[in-house]
Amino acid sequence: MKFSNVRLLVKDYDKCFRFYTEKLGLEPAFDIEGCYGSFKVAEGIEGLAIFTSDLMAPVVGNADKGQPSGCREKMMVSFEVDDVDEAFEALAAKGVEFVNRPSDMPGWGMRVVHLRDPEENLIELFTPLK
Repeated sequence: MKFSNVRLLVKDYDKCFRFYTEKLGLEPAFDIEGCYGSFKVAEGIEGLAIFTSDLMAPVVGNADKGQPSGCREKMMVSFEVDDVDEAFEALAAKGVEFVNRPSDMPGWGMRVVHLRDPEENLIELFTPLK
């Protein structure tokens, strides 16, 4: 078995694609307009993708179900950055809204900040503590 990617199933593909490319600055590796896109997360690795949820739901027998809302997260996408505070300032300048402000988490060994994408998927940016 070989890992391929984490795929977020989204309602508004175009809005999410723009968020990950224009706001977070991820380089797209693949884009089927309005349907599927993947992003480079490291040299030679396309580890994050988005896919239109309305196309996946019938395949797995969930076409009659809505997407969850108002519940605790079951997943989070985490990115290591060189400097959490600089990333926070740069993204805030692009209009990205954050859940919290950068803070040290000594028990985790990192400095972190959290935000959400347009479909409320939780994203963590972190820098290891020295």
